[in-house]
Amino acid sequence: MRQTWRWFGPKDIVRLSAVRQAGADGVVSALHHIPTGAVWTRPEIARRKREVAFHADGAPTGLTWDVVESLPVSEDIKRQTGDVRAHLANYKASLEALAAEGLATVCYNFMPVLDWTRTDLAFRVDHGGRTMRFDLADFAAFDLFILQRPGAPEDFGAALKDEAARRFSAMDDQARTALARNLSAGLPGAADGWTLDGLRGQLALYDSLSAKRLRAHLVDFLAEVVPTAEKLGIRLCCHPDDPPFPLLGLPRIVSTEADYRFFLDAVPSPANGVTLCSGSLGVRPDNDLPGMAERLGPRIHFVHLRNVRREGIADGIRASFHEDEHLKGVTDMVATIAALLREESRRRAEGRADAQIPFRPDHGQDILDDIGRGGQPGYPAIGRLKGLAELRGIMTALEHPGVRCG
Repeated sequence: MRQTWRWFGPKDIVRLSAVRQAGADGVVSALHHIPTGAVWTRPEIARRKREVAFHADGAPTGLTWDVVESLPVSEDIKRQTGDVRAHLANYKASLEALAAEGLATVCYNFMPVLDWTRTDLAFRVDHGGRTMRFDLADFAAFDLFILQRPGAPEDFGAALKDEAARRFSAMDDQARTALARNLSAGLPGAADGWTLDGLRGQLALYDSLSAKRLRAHLVDFLAEVVPTAEKLGIRLCCHPDDPPFPLLGLPRIVSTEADYRFFLDAVPSPANGVTLCSGSLGVRPDNDLPGMAERLGPRIHFVHLRNVRREGIADGIRASFHEDEHLKGVTDMVATIAALLREESRRRAEGRADAQIPFRPDHGQDILDDIGRGGQPGYPAIGRLKGLAELRGIMTALEHPGVRCG
């Protein structure tokens, strides 16, 4: 598997020299400064390629831009409203520009309004490091008493509502503000400032959109863009919902193996594929990650490897969790990697050009000098280096001539 590393561009406090020293060969990046729905032009893409390939002094970094994460899908496309036709045309134009610059793997997601969602961005774990956490009771307290979303009382069980009320009563104004700020960190455009009224307005736009309808819109999107991707030799890969269950009354449609199978079968093209995220999918106890890696293998174009630990507070399929060390938590990482290596072996036997699957150590705990550096939440230097080293160790052992991985 090809070792990659997410890099947020020249403003990322983790420098490319550190990425190379961590052992990565490629970079996962995006043009975050371009508004969602606008065209990614060849000059902008070429500039990011140069930024990845060369240090400021002109010395080569030894790295290449391997995966686009993400080419975002606009809310108009998801809802099929407003500028949907223009945004679809721009999406295809962006794919054409990416292909012209040699980019062939494009990750995206279809989560409405929210991207990843956490209630605590610096939860202290037992060894003293920090990690991201989703506390279901704190989230319910936000939804019920801070956002005061219509319909929220019907979305939570009695025990969870009681606990949320206790949590809210125990919070001072500073704690309530911090909770709202943490939850807004995963909102597209959050850096520009989201208000509660602004969030309520976005949620209202989805009031009449069911999961069935949103699923149909995903298929419509793919039917529109996959032929272009296939012609260009681009592999599109959909990232799962994070976390993989409904939030704030919004439908979630990429949370299980059945969800993936639905849109993969609806648009049966090798250009229509999967980003297998073991952390996002691993939150649900009914997701079998080694089995999913095996069964969805031929359509897996990109992999995020991280682990989570579910905690005590649960309400149906929803549960509290925090991001654990890469080789701890609920996902059997060795079995998952073994399944992916078997898939690579099958691809080599078939002569597939994409036999090597790119992966990155997704997220990481803040440890050692990461603590207090103020980096992008979930993307510390040392925590990810540790995770990549551990994952590399598993792969090295499983691929050793004297070891059989299946």
